[in-house]
Amino acid sequence: MKLEKLTAQEEEVMLHIWKLGSCFVRDILNDMDEPRPPYTSLASVVKNLEKKKFVEAKKFGPITQYTPIVKARAYQRNCLAGVVKDYFTGSYKEMVSFFVHDQKLSKEDLQELIRQIEEKK
Repeated sequence: MKLEKLTAQEEEVMLHIWKLGSCFVRDILNDMDEPRPPYTSLASVVKNLEKKKFVEAKKFGPITQYTPIVKARAYQRNCLAGVVKDYFTGSYKEMVSFFVHDQKLSKEDLQELIRQIEEKK
C-alpha cells in the first residue's frame, strides 16, 4: 500500500499519536515538549492527518477522539522504500554500503545484521 508522505510537522504529531493510541488533541498537546504549538495549529495538523487517512475521528459531543489507522511500522517501511528507490537506485545493498563507507555501521553492526538474516532463513 502506497502511503502519502507526511510533512515534518505531521510526522511529529503522528509520533505522538502512535505513542498515545486513541487520544484527543489535548492529549497530544500535553505529550509534546515545550514550546508547544497553539492548540488550533495542532488541531489543524490532526485534521490533515484525518484527511490523509492516517487517523480516524470519533466524535464525543463537542470533542473528537483520534485513533491511528496507519501503523508506525507500515509508514516506516513505506518511507524507507522511497529513500532506497530515490537515493540508492532501489538497492538496499547500496544503502547499507553507503552507511558502511560513511562509518555509520561498524563491523559488529554488520555481523549482527548477518546473524539476523541467517535466523530468518
